[in-house]
Amino acid sequence: MAPTTCLRIPFLPARGRSANVNAPPSWLPRRLSLKSSATNGDNSLPNPISTSPTSPPWLTVVDVNGLRRPPAPVSAPTIPGDRGPRWLPRPFTSADVMGADWKGLKVAYQGCAGAYSEAAAKKAYPNCEAVPCEHFDTAFQAVQNWVVDRAVLPLENSLGGSIHRNYDLLVQHSLHIVGEVRLEVHHCLLANPGVKIENLKSVMSHPQALAQCEHTLTGLGIEHREAVDDTAGAAKIVAEHMVQDTGAIASSLAAKLYGLDVLAENIQDGKNNVTRFMMLARKPNILRNDRPFKTSIVFSLEEGHGQLFRALGVFAQRKINLTKIESRPHKERPLRVSDDCSSLLKNFDYLFYVDLEASMADPKIQNALGNLKEFATFLRVLGSYPTNVNEP
Repeated sequence: MAPTTCLRIPFLPARGRSANVNAPPSWLPRRLSLKSSATNGDNSLPNPISTSPTSPPWLTVVDVNGLRRPPAPVSAPTIPGDRGPRWLPRPFTSADVMGADWKGLKVAYQGCAGAYSEAAAKKAYPNCEAVPCEHFDTAFQAVQNWVVDRAVLPLENSLGGSIHRNYDLLVQHSLHIVGEVRLEVHHCLLANPGVKIENLKSVMSHPQALAQCEHTLTGLGIEHREAVDDTAGAAKIVAEHMVQDTGAIASSLAAKLYGLDVLAENIQDGKNNVTRFMMLARKPNILRNDRPFKTSIVFSLEEGHGQLFRALGVFAQRKINLTKIESRPHKERPLRVSDDCSSLLKNFDYLFYVDLEASMADPKIQNALGNLKEFATFLRVLGSYPTNVNEP
């Protein structure tokens, strides 16, 4: 296999790595860490190409008495009719000029080489350069700080449910959902060569993978579980430390990359195990109404009877279908105080995440969100994007 170049960030120090004879092949890419993607806490986005017109050369005229006279009037630039300032072109990004095959596009995912998220990134953007990141936060920051072009991160699984951390990060960052991709997941039980299932006392993997294989592991007599950052990372740990009593739950690709044996295949509890991933970018999609679209929003409401019913009613009245609703505690306002029967009660304040089967180009959803904004305390559109019509 031809060697690939690891991601290098020239303006940030690279993390040292000690030599290890049992380490995986050197051609595997290094994961981005929070240190390598942060920029001294400054989350502002650089704008390397300016689209604003340069100001006219105002000249300050001084008379013989040393007094400044006002500058000579300059006629305003002519702007095409019926166009405001937004007619100016926006800067091109690398994602705009990659072409349909996405060759050269840098796409961040969470985990090590061989993770399911890497497979999802390559399914979403074929021929892209998949960039591994240490944590979900790192992938968000890598896109926001222009280290990569896109990110592909999981949102929910048909067996394990929602990945709540990524819902929280959507509100904390200013990225846009520009698409979704579904990936069918086939979990394998991996171990070092020569190890049998009856030798295993514990297994390690991502918490979602452990939850998806709970009953199968119990049936195999493996009671102890250890959670790590990602499935491929578990395989890497087992291989590097040459443990004989611990296995890993990961993909068959991870087994090949790290030299492990596959002891059992398709060990997930459910027959259909599908994960939905979101595709993130710095710029939103160009709105269209000629194909199936989905719009994701988040909002919060005042305390009161029937407030959520009222909020959902703005979509029901316009026959807009909801495909998902998720609630998360409001981190900036975790508690609200209410006066009920002369006794102060502290209740959680919630954010509601809703997926709608409609495009923001549709006047119906524009009117519905305008109605919701009248009484919601917070409202934000997370993205409007094409529905994934391809089955995993």
